[in-house]
Order: sequence, then C-alpha cells, then structure tokens
Amino acid sequence: MNILLDPTGEREAVERPRLGRPNSLDGLTVGILDISKSRGDIFLERVATLLEGRGIAIKRYCKPTAGRTAPKQIEQAIVEEVDVVVEGLAD
Repeated sequence: MNILLDPTGEREAVERPRLGRPNSLDGLTVGILDISKSRGDIFLERVATLLEGRGIAIKRYCKPTAGRTAPKQIEQAIVEEVDVVVEGLAD
C-alpha cells in the first residue's frame, strides 16, 4: 500500500483509496493542469497534442501560481468537466 501525504496541513494522515485507472481514454475527457512551474507548459502541451492526435477530448486548466494550491473554482471545474487529469511540472 502506498501512502499519499496531503500537503494541505493535515495533522494526521487521512487514508484515501486510490481511484481505479480507466482501461482506455476513448470517450473520456482528459484535463491538463498546468501548475505554473517553469517549462511545465511545454511538457503538457506535448501531452495534449499527442492525446488530441488520438481523438481524445482535452480541457486545459492553469493555476495562477505554483506556490499555492489551485483555487477552488479550478478544482470544481476539473471535478465537473473531466474524467481524468494529467498534472505536470518541470524546471
């Protein structure tokens, strides 16, 4: 079992089961979340291009700054609008 630590300031680790991965991305919408780290956008644009080339629907999101969690409105949009998310960073 892997332990996932939540960086939002919890005093005790909360056990959360991992969600299962889809067998295929066909028919799903993939969210691309740029967390605003330097050059992360280049990596994510390449991922988006490859997925779009396979006919997969993409929605793009971008945090205003890398130093903070995503605003609630971005988190809520991701929950409502996509089936899976790719989040990437680079330096």
